[in-house]
Amino acid sequence: MSSTKHSGLDHKNWQVAKLDLQTLPNIKNTINNKTKPMGALGQLEDLAQALALIQSQSNPFSKIEINHPSILIFAADHGIAQHPISIAPREVTGQMVLNFLAGGAAINCFCRAADVQLKVIDAGILNPVEQQHPDYIQQNIAAGTQDFSVQAAMSKSQLEQSLIKGKEVALKQIDEGSNLIGFGEMGIGNTTSASALLSAIIGLPAQSTVGKGTGISEQQLTLKMSLVDTSIQRLKQAYGSAKLAPLKALEEVGGFEIAQMVGAMLATAEAGKTILVDGFIVSVAALITYQIQPNARQYMIFAHSSAEQAHTLILEKLDAKPLLDLGLRLGEGTGAALAVPLIKAAAEFYNNMATFESAQVNV
Repeated sequence: MSSTKHSGLDHKNWQVAKLDLQTLPNIKNTINNKTKPMGALGQLEDLAQALALIQSQSNPFSKIEINHPSILIFAADHGIAQHPISIAPREVTGQMVLNFLAGGAAINCFCRAADVQLKVIDAGILNPVEQQHPDYIQQNIAAGTQDFSVQAAMSKSQLEQSLIKGKEVALKQIDEGSNLIGFGEMGIGNTTSASALLSAIIGLPAQSTVGKGTGISEQQLTLKMSLVDTSIQRLKQAYGSAKLAPLKALEEVGGFEIAQMVGAMLATAEAGKTILVDGFIVSVAALITYQIQPNARQYMIFAHSSAEQAHTLILEKLDAKPLLDLGLRLGEGTGAALAVPLIKAAAEFYNNMATFESAQVNV
């Protein structure tokens, strides 16, 4: 949808339907009548139920279909990263994008193993990657955000552009047949932005939201906390509130990749498709998506529990139980890719596992 027809900053334009629960008893009955003790497949049963409920909105008695699962990696740079808060310089964002396009990153390996399509989106890289590739989408808002410790990360116009561009890329994947969209990110400094966002929208100090990211030193961690606290104090002076509205928080301390993810998640939920949430940074985007449109939460599946300290806090806020806990802290959508085989397994047992009646098993 073009920007002339859609105001990304007006939450009323994101029409996410609440799931109709009329089909739920039939879904539960389908799961409970499989040849197994009730509840014996544990969390896979919850997963199958969630998938079936989402897909039953368009076809009440359908099987679960996992069509062309895809992961969108949104990449962007951050002005806050001009401070030494990361193990790598900002130039690494663009270098890693080249690695994604060459097929050499962890996410490439996991997507190949799980038969998942991967798309890489330049949402705002400092040094844009000028390369033609069928899986590369260039929708750069600017060459990174501003340093949010001293000023707003982006303008209201840039935020709106980000939300609209995110929506457009998600709808393109859906138009191409995908009904399961996972989200990943790449951007030096983006755990700092995600932590600042979390502090801004739930009113917590940096000590509660900032972690070591990809493995910074204690000195860098102290600086990272200081910068986030400085930004929160700046916001309190400007707005006088302990908590910020989600869109204002994105504008003030967000990143272009996080904002585009929010637009893409809202569009995916709006289209009635399943959102697969990766780790800490993607979960912050999911929390913001939920705050903008609470019904979007019903379309989310959470892939894994990140090693980043504040991820547990977000999962609690969203009442989410992730599928995996592998101590991951890489990003890139790696946890989402690793969860896809479990999603396929849940669909397979729901669709094809025999019932006691069909198997002529008497219990």
